[in-house]
Formats: sequence, C-alpha cells, structure tokens
Amino acid sequence: MSDNFIRVRGAREHNLKNINIDIPRDKLVVITGLSGSGKSSLAFDTIYAEGQRRYVESLSSYARQFLGQMEKPDLDLIEGLSPAISIEQKTTHRNPRSTVGTVTEIYDYLRLLYARIGKPHCPVCKTLITSLSVDQITERILLFPVGSKIQILAPVVRSLKGEHKEIFDKARKDGFNRVRINGEIHSLDEEFHLKKNIKSNIEIVVDRLVIKEGLNSRLADSVETALKASNGLLIVDDGEKDHLYSQKLSCPNCDNVSIPELSPRLFSFNSPEG
Repeated sequence: MSDNFIRVRGAREHNLKNINIDIPRDKLVVITGLSGSGKSSLAFDTIYAEGQRRYVESLSSYARQFLGQMEKPDLDLIEGLSPAISIEQKTTHRNPRSTVGTVTEIYDYLRLLYARIGKPHCPVCKTLITSLSVDQITERILLFPVGSKIQILAPVVRSLKGEHKEIFDKARKDGFNRVRINGEIHSLDEEFHLKKNIKSNIEIVVDRLVIKEGLNSRLADSVETALKASNGLLIVDDGEKDHLYSQKLSCPNCDNVSIPELSPRLFSFNSPEG
C-alpha cells in the first residue's frame, strides 16, 4: 500500500455502484458531479464515516461508551485513512460580520485551542512572556551548579530617570542592607545622589546564597520576599550574568507591558478584549 493515497475498493454505500478510487493524500481534492450521483455518499458516508469509526475504535473503552456504536460503511476495502473532520453543509443567513470560521463553526474551537496552548510574546520586543510561581522559580534556581554563589535581587527601578530617594528610604525601612545601582553594590548606609535626568537601574539585595543541599526553605522565603518587593519580578545574579524571572505575564524587558491570562475571549472579535 502507498502512503500517498487513500484507496477505496468496492464502495456500495447508498447509490454507489461498487466504486474503486485512489485519492491522493495531502492534496486539495474536489469531488464533483450531477445531483444524486453519489458525491456525498462517497465523501461523507464512506470516507469520512470510516475514518471517524476507526478513530473512535482507537479510543479507550471508557471514552467509547459515550460515543455509541458506529456502523461500518458498505465497502470491501479502504486504506490510508487518517482521523477525519467533516464540516456540515447548510444554508446560513447573511451576516456582514461572518467569517469562514464562524460559518463553519470551527471558530470557537480555534479560540479555545489558542487559549490553551498559546505562548504570549511581548508586542514591543517580541520576547516570550512566561509566568512562574514561587515554587517554580525556586526549583529553577536550585538547578544552578552546587557551590554557585548567587544574589537574589528585587528590581525596583528599571531604566527610569530620577533621584529615587523614596526607594532607598523604603528599602531601609523594610530592613534591607544593600542595593545594586547600575550594576554596582552599595550599602544602604550611604547617601545617594542620583542625577534627575539620568536613567538608573536599582535592585534591592534580598539575600546572598551558596547553592547547596537543604537550601529550599530559605531560598523560597527569599524568592517570595523579592517578588513582593518588586511587584512580581526577580533577578538572580550568579556573578557572570543576570537571570530574570517573572511571577506575572509581563515583559521582562519592557516597562508597563503586561497581558492577562490567556482565555478564549482574547481571541474573539466580538469582545472588547479581543
């Protein structure tokens, strides 16, 4: 048997007269003819029906009990079938907002599919946007090599102009001892005089750790503290590079770019959110 064809032999469903036909796979195939010549009997009642029946038979017995028994079409042989989809033929009312998706009723399934398996990207810099829980972030940090010296940082100012005195005052009040300003570590005992018209990056040093066994509890507490201080963002400095983690669906590179959790209404042109 060739994998490039659907082979039908001895098709006798309804008004078909012992039809033999080879239909190429992965091609657009049109079945045409006079009314009553057997187009629907071949396409729907034979090829689709047998493809659907075989697919249902591949399911578990538990799933099959909800689908019922499907009759086998009247034919001798059919080979090369895949699971089949049939779109109903019907007359619809004209609507200027109708699309191929709404007319065929596949639109709602596509919205659900995109909402469940979609991976959002930042509309500005195109970076993949992911959200992680405290436990997930902790697990990822514990994958660093044993003996790695890391700093848990809370990014509270990201490329913003200003003196940011209120940030330093709040950090001192919350009991933190160090900050990183534009890549350099400083003690919060210092007085800072940042220029108003120069953009700065400020991260609070939440904890300094060495990756080892038994670190889970302390690390999780530090991660939670950092996320709370920086509205859901966290940086791990391993001495060579920064690793950024986010608890929300927000872009790690662009300020004020965030999206809600993916849901079907985000893909609906009838919804303000879509």
